[in-house]
Amino acid sequence: MENNQTISIMGCGWLGMPLAEQLALHGFTVKGSTTTPEKIDVMLEKDIQPYLLDLGSDLLDKPALVDFLDTDVLVLNIPPHLRSDGGVSYQNQMQLLLKFLLESPVSRILFVSSTSVYQDLNRVVTEEDVSFTEELEPDNMLLQAERLFQDREDWVTTIVRFGGLVGGSRQPGRWLAGKKNVLNGDAPVNLIHQDDCVNILYRIIEQERWGKVYNACADEHPLRRDFYSSSAVALGLTPPEFQDMEETKFKLISSQKLKDELSYTFVHPEPMAFFS
Repeated sequence: MENNQTISIMGCGWLGMPLAEQLALHGFTVKGSTTTPEKIDVMLEKDIQPYLLDLGSDLLDKPALVDFLDTDVLVLNIPPHLRSDGGVSYQNQMQLLLKFLLESPVSRILFVSSTSVYQDLNRVVTEEDVSFTEELEPDNMLLQAERLFQDREDWVTTIVRFGGLVGGSRQPGRWLAGKKNVLNGDAPVNLIHQDDCVNILYRIIEQERWGKVYNACADEHPLRRDFYSSSAVALGLTPPEFQDMEETKFKLISSQKLKDELSYTFVHPEPMAFFS
């Protein structure tokens, strides 16, 4: 992709901000949205054109959203927070965004999704295994959101399904520290470091890998009990206690397609080294 094109990043938080920084450093014109007024000056300092946009607010600045979507590429990076209301507000936000997108010049969308879209199949899982979700859980909110932007002729969409996000402010040692009777201790974890998230999204834009679906997880998959115990100890916290279980439910996410097509080598292939 030529660096004279404009890229808009919807959601400049843990992932969107460092991606915006990297794109700006490589000469792209970058627009970034945030729901936090305090970030505006920070974004300006990093050569990111800031937009204060909250798709869930009745006070949404619609003219600003129209200007934000006057772009070549949209990176859609809005965490769904499905646990709060079952995903209803997320679905409403996506439908609202779709309405404005249909009136915009956007021709490519990079949709940040999650490997939580897959069922626990107790085996290695590839991109094609989303068919089990389509069959067993057709109302899956994240799957529906993917389809909302993927099944369009107005633009071409690439979907990246990240594993658990780690690095920067996300300290996994704190998540389960001190907890007891934690389930699925013998399940392999599917995690990815912030550095790899940013590099992968940048590589997709740079190589113009559009119309694709990629899984993105670190190469190694240590057991849940090993990873969270070690990461808690590394922070000086009490490790969790895991419940012995007769049956473990898991999915082991494969990123082989991404590594092959993007010629990508993970910067952090081993989650056990994330906190060392």
